[in-house]
Amino acid sequence: MIQRVVLIKLNDDEANDDGRARVANHARRVLPLLPGVLAVSVGTPADAGAAGSWDISIVVRFAKLSDFPRYRDDPDHRAFVDQFLVPRTSVIKAWNFDIGDGPLERP
Repeated sequence: MIQRVVLIKLNDDEANDDGRARVANHARRVLPLLPGVLAVSVGTPADAGAAGSWDISIVVRFAKLSDFPRYRDDPDHRAFVDQFLVPRTSVIKAWNFDIGDGPLERP
């Protein structure tokens, strides 16, 4: 299973509770519907340390790495990133991790 971890620093106009909620809610609506996506988690900072560095975390899970290009290139994903996200951000960092074949959640 592949886990894509995305950390986002919003621009000064969006780096507030309303801006974080707007981005998080839109991500929760759009990303689960994209091809190849098994699960999506979207978070906002839980403490001052996180808030000092990042505004949003997004974790997307795929069955295999070969599912990622289809997701990345999907027109709805491109619109989410290029038209919605990029104008609101100052930094976006993303990485893919192989998390093995275990269950999505542990009991």
